[in-house]
Amino acid sequence: MSAPKSTGDGAFLQCSNCKKILFTAEFEQLLHVCPHCGFHHRISAQTRIEITFDPGSFEEHDKDLRSGNPLDFPDYTEKREAAEQKTGGFDSVISGIAAIEGRPVSVAVTDFSFMGGSMGSVAGEKITRTLERALERKIPAIIVCASGGARMQEGLLSLMQMAKTTAAAERCARHGVPYFAVFTDPTMAGVLASYASVADVILAEPKVMVGFAGLRVSKQAGVSKVPDDFQTAEFALAHGMIDRVAPRKELRPILATLVKLFGGHLAPAKVKK
Repeated sequence: MSAPKSTGDGAFLQCSNCKKILFTAEFEQLLHVCPHCGFHHRISAQTRIEITFDPGSFEEHDKDLRSGNPLDFPDYTEKREAAEQKTGGFDSVISGIAAIEGRPVSVAVTDFSFMGGSMGSVAGEKITRTLERALERKIPAIIVCASGGARMQEGLLSLMQMAKTTAAAERCARHGVPYFAVFTDPTMAGVLASYASVADVILAEPKVMVGFAGLRVSKQAGVSKVPDDFQTAEFALAHGMIDRVAPRKELRPILATLVKLFGGHLAPAKVKK
């Protein structure tokens, strides 16, 4: 899902799916969803936080965590610094505490613009801390996924995050602390095969890419005949991998309901306004 193209003056955009011209102001009011074809364009982690949680309630944690280059991987430092300049953050995940309809939640949101949302040691640590904060404070955890998978520049250190994040999710489950995941485009590979798939409830936006190996890799492995909707949220829903496909405008009320229903036994104090 590529970003909509600007027409030059900023007042109009072109949908990257149906190619129709959109009013920028209307497009933003519709949460970056095309009013003609319903295409859900990618949004930044900051925008996701603004449209999902109570205004002004988000308090960022773990902000200064930053990956090194432990394998001395060529050009990794330069690519990471370019991503920092592009997104304004030090890694692909933003984590912290927020509220949804007055109820506190521990949250992590992935920004695909930062090296494809890849999960390195810092992203894995932030996801783990998000789940640990939920367990410590006895509040629900909400994680918004958008990733191509593990970060190859960190090698085994990146793959280790799969076990670490999944173990943190298991500790939450063992103590009855609910964890909800939202799949956005794309949710793939090591992220799908770890913390993303073990949530108590999994939601997904329409038509997002969900799978382990991408179509190009699948073809290289000899997989050529697949259904038309293969590796989409709808395919995953039909085969029991996720619980619901929901348009972006419905995600906040659905999450609020889930937090109320599943987190009610935790009896968290409401966030002061």
